[in-house]
Amino acid sequence: MATATATRPAPSGGAFAGHVGDTLALAGRHLTHLRRSPGRLILVTMNPLVMLIAVGYLFRNSMQVPGGVAYEDFIMAGIAIQVGLTSVGPTAIGVALDLRHGLVDRFRWLPISPVSVLVGRTLSDLFVGAVSLTTVSLVGLAVGWRPHEGVLRTAAGFGVLLAFVYVMLWVGILLGTTQKNIEAIDGTGALVLVVFSFLSNAYVSVSGLPGWLRPVAEWNPVTSVITTCRRLWGNDPAGAAGSGFPAEHPGLVTAITLSALLVVAVAGSVRGFRRAVGR
Repeated sequence: MATATATRPAPSGGAFAGHVGDTLALAGRHLTHLRRSPGRLILVTMNPLVMLIAVGYLFRNSMQVPGGVAYEDFIMAGIAIQVGLTSVGPTAIGVALDLRHGLVDRFRWLPISPVSVLVGRTLSDLFVGAVSLTTVSLVGLAVGWRPHEGVLRTAAGFGVLLAFVYVMLWVGILLGTTQKNIEAIDGTGALVLVVFSFLSNAYVSVSGLPGWLRPVAEWNPVTSVITTCRRLWGNDPAGAAGSGFPAEHPGLVTAITLSALLVVAVAGSVRGFRRAVGR
């Protein structure tokens, strides 16, 4: 593929068309690897599924949610958000391995934009996230979760989740381009999953957390994403997100925080990749 990329004529559509072609070709490369070794898909899917079955189904009769909302409905957005959090580690490891195993040496002499290389990775991993979200949602329906606000609002909730997954993929790329130690990346990915999911309203209402943790959970951006999805799906009991500005405007907080994270992660990832290629 590298030879074909290096010797192909300049695309008639100009530089932008060339970048799009490179991006799609690199995304196809990653998807081909995924078909041969589906471990990333299994990992990203199994973690939220285990939590859904262990907590959302087996312990549902032991969990009390304010407002009379069924626990299966309450927990679904918190489980779905784990698809994005779980994706950080595998994406970071994939980027670090590409850099370690000669991808940099091959691309150093090719007319390929660093942005195309990284966007190609995110598109293939976004496909993995979409498949995982679909699987988790089907299992959620099987164990009792139901959206209550119609097709359009349900689809909007999944749109928010896919946006969150995509931002988390760029966070993973930033980690992979700045930290080359695989063990450190794996540990950081696990820490992101545990800290940001448990210090939120994913499993219990903010009011059920210790008093000193409530402000942390209220301002955790994951809480805003979860609350936005719950309200779109009709699964949000009153007070589950706490009080204050994030609880009153979760959609706005979600849009601002995800946009800021995306800008920082993309800029840092491109800079880190260029530094690696320039060595």
